[in-house]
Amino acid sequence: MDTAADTVETPQIYLISPPSFELGRFPDQLAKVLDSVEIACVRLDMASRDEDTLSRAGDALREVCHARDVAIVISDHQILAERLGLDGVHLSDASKSVRSARKALGADAIVGSFCGASRHDGMSAGEAGADYVSFGPVGTSGLGDGAQPELDLFQWWSEMIEVPVVAEGGLTEELITRFAPFTDFFGIGDEIWRSDDPAATLQSFLKAMG
Repeated sequence: MDTAADTVETPQIYLISPPSFELGRFPDQLAKVLDSVEIACVRLDMASRDEDTLSRAGDALREVCHARDVAIVISDHQILAERLGLDGVHLSDASKSVRSARKALGADAIVGSFCGASRHDGMSAGEAGADYVSFGPVGTSGLGDGAQPELDLFQWWSEMIEVPVVAEGGLTEELITRFAPFTDFFGIGDEIWRSDDPAATLQSFLKAMG
């Protein structure tokens, strides 16, 4: 995941898996999207906490991603990230220790932190060594506690903080156009997976970035 922060450049796509999916279908669907659009990173973000389910999904998606030189991280399951040979972990609770994840996974791993709408949590995660922080939901979504980060948080962050920032949750073309000048990545998931043609929907989001 290229985390060079430069607000002049077009944001990159940080693709988020559906909360549940069929292993017989989704890896092929993911492959089609990865082949059609340049993706910076994929996050395995399943609702299941069953280790076997997560392991099988992680193995399948890792093969798809690594065959295309795309990094893949998993939400919260630090141990599985190591065991499955994934590229890192996304901490969905900002209070979880970025430092301990970094220590366990090493300097080369990707460690990201979801920080809701909290500037303080974002700064704390950045100081602890996070490779990126994620704020959201920017649109209507059940993400986090529902508190929505305002555009001015992203504006302030892009001017003051070097740690790359992700905008995610309830994204629409209109929101993408508004937030594009002030974010490094858009975390896009259900917004495309619930459509009939995820790759085409993602293309329309790319156009909205300008």
